[in-house]
Amino acid sequence: MKKEYVVRSIDAVPDGAPYVVVSLSSVKDLKEGTQNPPSPFGSPKVMGFTNMNDMMKDLNKMLSGMGGGMGMQSGITQLKLEMHEYKEMSLAVGDKVFLELTKAETLGI
Repeated sequence: MKKEYVVRSIDAVPDGAPYVVVSLSSVKDLKEGTQNPPSPFGSPKVMGFTNMNDMMKDLNKMLSGMGGGMGMQSGITQLKLEMHEYKEMSLAVGDKVFLELTKAETLGI
């Protein structure tokens, strides 16, 4: 299977290891006009609190509505590349790339 993607962003890994995270969006998604996905934090809401219990209940509702985790974005494929792989490919935001997946042939062992 071979799919076409566009490089959406290139970020360093948070722990400072010699890797980069390349985020990809499918060309199909970009053509459909979804290049600006909704914020992973949901739409802005103003919440009024009268006491700490209400605040905690509303905070739990808000966090559970984020899709299960902070920073989760739908329609984004992420790859973790070693620095030498990244430099060798000389990727930049906006580049078209192809991702090919193949299943390894298994011989009767």
